[in-house]
Amino acid sequence: MPAHKTKGAEIFSPSHEQNKLPLPFNNSAELKQLYQHRWVPNLKIPLFYGIWIALGIIAWNSSYWALTWVCYLGMGYIQMGIVTFMHDCTHNTLFKVRWKNQVFGIFAMIPLIISFTSFKEDHLIHHRHNRTSKDPDAFTMGKRGVGDFILFYAYAIIGVFLTAIQFTLIFPLKILRGKKALIHWSEIALHIAIMWAVFDWAASQGITNQVFNVWFWPLIFFGFFNSMRFIAEHYGCPWDAGPLAGTRTIISNQLNSFFWNNINYHIGHHARPGVPWYNLQKLHALLLPEIERVGALIDKSYLAIFIHALWQGPETTATTESRNSPSSKSFTRNID
Repeated sequence: MPAHKTKGAEIFSPSHEQNKLPLPFNNSAELKQLYQHRWVPNLKIPLFYGIWIALGIIAWNSSYWALTWVCYLGMGYIQMGIVTFMHDCTHNTLFKVRWKNQVFGIFAMIPLIISFTSFKEDHLIHHRHNRTSKDPDAFTMGKRGVGDFILFYAYAIIGVFLTAIQFTLIFPLKILRGKKALIHWSEIALHIAIMWAVFDWAASQGITNQVFNVWFWPLIFFGFFNSMRFIAEHYGCPWDAGPLAGTRTIISNQLNSFFWNNINYHIGHHARPGVPWYNLQKLHALLLPEIERVGALIDKSYLAIFIHALWQGPETTATTESRNSPSSKSFTRNID
């Protein structure tokens, strides 16, 4: 994985984007309005944490195994929503003030162990080099060798563990240097200190198993949701074709859009990373003519794309081209 210098401003500035949109759209008042920050939509943040904590309390006190596991599932699903807030922080779009994005990003990552700094650097490189050989997230693309198959299906099944290893050790050791490396390892030290303090207290109270269960099992479900989302966003999209054609939007449903903060409108996010989460549906409507012009992929279901990907396995440039051919049976372009 090669090292790349990235500057956040370059990543989401309208003047530094692949597949530039028509000039009238770039200069439109509607587009400029979508970049404006509003504080009211972010009231969802305490709401999500409240739901997450409430489900944890129910699971903790439940004597019914089915209810307990439903709560673990719900906590994992809500955790995915919280992580999409953190994701906006990588582009400094969750809050207008830059330092607030840094603080919340670090805070949101504590239950996941991995560092915000590591994830942010990887993610900005992904945006700059989406669906190219320099994209650190393009591990679904390979030569369909044994190793490619093992990595692909391991990520689909136990992605939460591979993600932790990638962002805690592999990526930081290869890429992060200087101040960023110092911040990363400081975050990891903070996570270890918090985990040690929590489990030391739990042991003194004789509730270690309960604390472990309410932390660990929701993360397993979160890992599944994250793998499904991650694979669906780019799998089968054309190689080295820019942010529009190289990304998939999944309409899904309004309930899922609410809880995952419109991350499913992913084409718009890659085209305009500086647009906050609450304006992505409006951005999608503005972009739709251009999306249709370049033949970008719009689908209706995360699960359908995920199952399709599991059936097809790892990608190559050739298989990607064939899957996006209108004559292919696995052609998934689905614009109504």
